[in-house]
Amino acid sequence: MIIAVDGPAASGKGTLAAGLARHYGLPHLDTGLLYRAVGRAVAAYENAPEFEARAIAAARAVDTAHLDPAVLSSAEAGALASKVAVIAEVRAALFDFQRQFATQPGGAVLDGRDIGTKIAPDADVKLFIQVDSKARMERRARQFEARGQVVDRYALYHQIEQRDARDMANPNGGFYPAADAHLLDTTLLDIEAALRAAVAIVDGVMARKAKL
Repeated sequence: MIIAVDGPAASGKGTLAAGLARHYGLPHLDTGLLYRAVGRAVAAYENAPEFEARAIAAARAVDTAHLDPAVLSSAEAGALASKVAVIAEVRAALFDFQRQFATQPGGAVLDGRDIGTKIAPDADVKLFIQVDSKARMERRARQFEARGQVVDRYALYHQIEQRDARDMANPNGGFYPAADAHLLDTTLLDIEAALRAAVAIVDGVMARKAKL
């Protein structure tokens, strides 16, 4: 069983995908961490002419065994992730790993922005998480504050809005709900309620497929 969980920045899709993986006993991959790792690796060259070349090299050498969410969850890493994600060669370098993870025996849960449209268009269940921008900003702000970081909510909100716009305009991306994706708005849901709703969708889809 392959489950694809897509959605915008700070939508909680990673937490939700991890919960689904635990519930169904499947391996989980947060694909956004791959792009964040590449972005962080070339942060010093953000405005340099060799930025693209270095990003491609970093993508080809990314070490998936050392993806630390605590290190890669900053707003700056997210902004850099969307900048390297528009580079076609970066996406190509990371595609094969993601595809192999998705199609491993027994299945998997992957979350990102283009899982249901590009990485695993054949996924058994596709979820697209929708959350109001202000709610996403507040959730991310609380995450940072829990780590003792000072948060400028105004700046964080605009970073999220800019990230959305850049990701949706990415000519090499697939950041939109797949035609057969199930939309799940979690703006007013806590993680437990969101997970229950997601499990209900997955169970419903698999039950219907079992009858075919």
